Amino acid sequence: MNEKQKSSRQGVAHLLGPYGLVVILVALFAVFALILPQTFLSGRNFNAILSNQSIPALLALGAMIPIATGKFDLSIGYGLGLSHVIVLKLIIDGGLPWGLAALVALGVMALVGIINGLLVEFGQIDSFVATLGTGTVLYAITGAITNGARVVPGDGGLPISFKDLYDSKIAGVPIVAVYLLVVAAVLWILFERLPLGRYFYVLGSNPRAAALMGIPTKRYSIYAFTFSAVVTGFAGVLLASQQQIGNPSVGMDYLLPAFVGALLGATAIKPGRANVIGTLVAVITLAIGLAGISQLGAQFWVTPLFNGVTLLIAVGLAGYSARRKLRAGAVAAPPLAPTPTDETPAAPGPTTSAGLPPASAPSLR
Repeated sequence: MNEKQKSSRQGVAHLLGPYGLVVILVALFAVFALILPQTFLSGRNFNAILSNQSIPALLALGAMIPIATGKFDLSIGYGLGLSHVIVLKLIIDGGLPWGLAALVALGVMALVGIINGLLVEFGQIDSFVATLGTGTVLYAITGAITNGARVVPGDGGLPISFKDLYDSKIAGVPIVAVYLLVVAAVLWILFERLPLGRYFYVLGSNPRAAALMGIPTKRYSIYAFTFSAVVTGFAGVLLASQQQIGNPSVGMDYLLPAFVGALLGATAIKPGRANVIGTLVAVITLAIGLAGISQLGAQFWVTPLFNGVTLLIAVGLAGYSARRKLRAGAVAAPPLAPTPTDETPAAPGPTTSAGLPPASAPSLR
C-alpha cells in the first residue's frame, strides 16, 4: 500500500470516527424511506417522532451531564416518575396553578440532585450504587404520594394552558421539540463555551489532574448531578402534560432509552466524550430506527430488544473510542522531561499532572 492510499484510508477512518453514527442515521432514513415511502416520509410521521421522542431526548441530555464527569445517575427514571406525579398531585388535589406546581417539582428534583452529589462526593459511595439507592427511595416516595394508584383528574379536568404545554405547535412543529432544542442549546453553550463545561470534562477524564489544577472537584460533581436532576424534572413536567394521568411507575420505561442515547452519543461528533450534539444524533438515530421497525409491523418485544442491543453496542463503542483516544494521546505525548540534576536545572513554574504547562489548562477565573 503506497503512502497516498494509506493517507486516504486514514482520512476516511478519521471522518468515520466522529461521524459514523451520522452515516448510520442517514442510511437508516434512506432504507425506511425506500421501503415505506407512503408512511415514513409523511409529515404526520415526522411530527409523531418529534413529539414522542422529545421527552426521552431530554432525559438522555440529563443522563449525559454526570457521564461527562465520569459518573452515572441511575435515579433519573425514578425522578421522572416523581416529578410528573408531584405536578399532577399539586394541580388536582392541591389546587395550585400549574406553573407553581412545576416550580415545586423542579425544586424537589434539584434537591434530589444535590443529595446524589453529596452521597457520591462526601459519602464516597460509587455513583452507580448511590443513585440506584436514591432512585429506589424516590420510587417509594412516589408510591407513598399516590398510594400506589394513578393520579386522575376530576370532572373539571386539567387547565387548558397546562395541556397546551405539550400539545401545542409552533409553525407546525410540536412545541415540545422546541423545548428540547432550547435545553440542548443551553447545555451546548455550557459544555462548549463556558469554563464550567471544561471543568466537567477535566473532572471526567482525570479527577486527580482536576484537583491539582485547583478545580473544586466535589463542588462541580454536585453541580453535574443537580443540573441532571433539574433537566429530568423538566422532562417530568412535560410528561405530566402529555399523559395527564399520574402513573407512579412510568419513569422506568424511559431509563434504558435515556442511557442508550447518552452513551451512544459519546461515540459521535466527539468520540470518547459525552457531548450534546452527539446525544441528539443518537436519539434521532434511535427514533428513526424504532419508527421504521414499528411501521414494518414488528412485535412488541422488538423495541426492548432494539434498545438493549443498542445499549451494548453503545457501551462497547464508547469504551473503544476512549481507549483509542488514550492510545493516540500516548503516541502524541512528548518524551518525559529529564529529572533535574546539578547539570540540568529544573524548568521554572509548575506543570499539571497531564504534563501540560499551566497555560494549557483552563483558566480558573
